[in-house]
Amino acid sequence: MENQITIREVVTETDVAAFWEQLHIYHKRDIFPNPDNEDLEYFLGAEYHDHMMQIHNRLQDRCFFLFFHRNGRDIGFAIPVIFTSEDGKCFIMEFCVYPEFRGNGTGKECARVLLDWVKENGARYAELNHGSNERRRHFWETVGFIENGADEWGEPLMILPPTEDIPITVEILADPEDWQLKKLENGFLTEIGELPATEIKQEQLAEAIRDGKITFFMAKREYRAVGMCSVAKCFSTFACTDIGVFDDFYIEPVFRRKGIARKLAQAAQGWCGENSLASLTVCCAPCDEGMYQALGFYAQLGSTFAHIE
Repeated sequence: MENQITIREVVTETDVAAFWEQLHIYHKRDIFPNPDNEDLEYFLGAEYHDHMMQIHNRLQDRCFFLFFHRNGRDIGFAIPVIFTSEDGKCFIMEFCVYPEFRGNGTGKECARVLLDWVKENGARYAELNHGSNERRRHFWETVGFIENGADEWGEPLMILPPTEDIPITVEILADPEDWQLKKLENGFLTEIGELPATEIKQEQLAEAIRDGKITFFMAKREYRAVGMCSVAKCFSTFACTDIGVFDDFYIEPVFRRKGIARKLAQAAQGWCGENSLASLTVCCAPCDEGMYQALGFYAQLGSTFAHIE
């Protein structure tokens, strides 16, 4: 059908070579227009190429090299990764419409065709990083994406929310180096107006977890972590024993108002009882007092609320 946009998956070696040629042009033209940018060298180099080909060729959670095709010509490309091992997330790594085909809604139509294609291939929802680019952020907003936290490097994320409700479970973080902890921490820090965590701070946090100074609870939607809280042990001269301090309370915006906050608070409170901590306290702003009371913190101690065991 004339003017219909379709997806053409890259399969042959000739197509792979053509795809990489267009990807390099895209990085030089649209992403790193300054030829002296140090990041450009990486994206044009062998390390990035080999890394992407490894993801492309793996059996699970692979990325796809796709061309947008219209009237017998390729007019753009995309690189989605469908994470079947998680909760059906599709992460859109790259999306490009060639300059000569931009305008008249072509980009939005390509995005809609892409989202239909990934859904047909097992994706339940989509996520991407807009790179702090306002034009790109606005484009994806018009497609239906909303801002939703930050990634493990502190870059802002957008999500086309899943429509399917999946039961949320809460578990204690086992791996202090878990990339999802870094992701949630950066989302939390960004929301409260702080800078993303540096590598040094991330390692200091991991060391504190390994030493048992702090315990994290992760709310998970299948594999994907969508929320967290922590309890740090400290000695109270008032109680003359260990107590817990409740902190790092964060749920990704799109997953709020689904009962996850209560699940996290109950898990932390239960863990404190099981580990003989005399109480669990939280410091909060006056505007949050009602929320914490609803979550079981009921004894007000100045500007602190305590859940007394």
